[in-house]
Amino acid sequence: MKSEGRKWWKNAVVYQIYPRSFMDSNGDGIGDIRGIITKLDYLEELGIDAIWLSPVCKSPQDDNGYDISDYQDIDPMFGNIGDMEELIREAKKRNIRIIMDLVLNHSSDEHFWFREAKKSRENPYHDYYVWRDGKEGTLPNDMGSVFGGPAWEWVPELNQYYFHQFSVKQPDLNWENPKLRREIYDMILWWMEKGVGGFRLDVIDQIAKEPDLKITNNGPRLHEFIRELSKETFQKGDLITVGEAWGADTERAKLYSNPDGSEFSMVFQFEHMMLDQEEGKEKWDVCPLSLVKLKKNLAKWQNELYNCGWNSLFWDNHDLPRIVSRWGNDKEYRAESAKMLATILHGMQGTPYVYQGEELGMTNVRFEDISQYQDIEIRNMYRERLAKGYKEADIMESIYAKGRDNARTPMQWSAGKNAGFTEGTPWLGVNPNYKEINAEEELKNADSVFHYYKKLIALRKEYEILTEGSFRLLLEEDENVFVYEREYKGKKLLVAGNFTEKEVPCPLLKEWEGAETLIHNYKDETEKILRPYEAFMKLK
Repeated sequence: MKSEGRKWWKNAVVYQIYPRSFMDSNGDGIGDIRGIITKLDYLEELGIDAIWLSPVCKSPQDDNGYDISDYQDIDPMFGNIGDMEELIREAKKRNIRIIMDLVLNHSSDEHFWFREAKKSRENPYHDYYVWRDGKEGTLPNDMGSVFGGPAWEWVPELNQYYFHQFSVKQPDLNWENPKLRREIYDMILWWMEKGVGGFRLDVIDQIAKEPDLKITNNGPRLHEFIRELSKETFQKGDLITVGEAWGADTERAKLYSNPDGSEFSMVFQFEHMMLDQEEGKEKWDVCPLSLVKLKKNLAKWQNELYNCGWNSLFWDNHDLPRIVSRWGNDKEYRAESAKMLATILHGMQGTPYVYQGEELGMTNVRFEDISQYQDIEIRNMYRERLAKGYKEADIMESIYAKGRDNARTPMQWSAGKNAGFTEGTPWLGVNPNYKEINAEEELKNADSVFHYYKKLIALRKEYEILTEGSFRLLLEEDENVFVYEREYKGKKLLVAGNFTEKEVPCPLLKEWEGAETLIHNYKDETEKILRPYEAFMKLK
């Protein structure tokens, strides 16, 4: 059982909601906060401890809410402050905390600060953003934006360029300015007073930028800024905080998640999610998956952060394709492979994150036409690659594999109209397989992916070895199976999963004969082999 003094989030499981795709309460085709409130009982049954909400603050929605125009208001498409306060209260009744998604690297160009900043160089808000003198047509340097085009935008009335790492409507904030930092801290304290249980910090490793030197992440003052942020805000409450850091390695992650609490609880890093990207190329240049590489990567993070940091465990989020379509088999072995992937992840040390629909084994979507996709990144890439002479069929295959809209199709609640998500026209098309894959069906079926996740989440709270045990990778070079051992206080836990659709030998099964099976995704056990996508946890 839980040790005294242990941080609550160490044996917690977090559920991520992408609000516009979760549940629509008013028939406008867009999910909202009141829709989330209606599904809290479902989440309570699953057993989760916290909900991470993708941004719900006021926003023009140029980048689906990651362009905030008011940090202390709710976007009308999702509801209002009163709805948010009710969500926090209702979740608390079910022992569920609400984690806000904070975007602190940039704001919307419609934020009051930026509207003021554009008025004159003398305006008190001008220095809240990153500006460079210049003349029209001659950029300060050749830095590009993540979403395509240059990272500099000309403002003729000021004879200056502003810096934007993402969309032109997302100007970067200037963290060198102490007044800006104070405004941010006061805003966070305001949300903490409202009862928020934690924060996810979007692209937080980019706040200490030095554009003149082309440094956009891991800048020299990064950890200084984060420690000040933590001291002024997070350390004043019992919160879970997670920083999104695409540029994190294990050494930096130890700083982010230092057990002394000086920065964050943990960090999101993405090394394991980029293993199917051709080295030196873009995310769209897909190469074959290697299980050996995946195993060694996850083992590295488990071992190097043991007793000196903390891992976030995830397969899916709003920016990533569905794991069952990527590493599993989303056709004949969909349920088996979804359960196998969950077993492998939830058996590790760290805080697991379940992305909406992952607990149902939802799959990637294959829309036929580019017009059916809404994501700014997908649309820009499609346009740019067509212009460069790529074949349309090849571009679409990249989108089917890696596009962000794969994770953003509406939640599949039932086999009814629009998967039970909305009475109106959904903002993004529903995956046509909703009639077979939906929550209503899975709740009724004791052998479903949902009930398997429920069991995994319950195990985390019951067995200390899952949160505290050491990690040892076994059968390192085996290209078919992922097997590891956890050890704590004389107990050992074996976690194994077959990543293929064929039967494979597993020599370790013999020595674990007679051990207690905590969870298993087949109804019976074999002695020497693992069947397609078979997985289990055994304790001795």
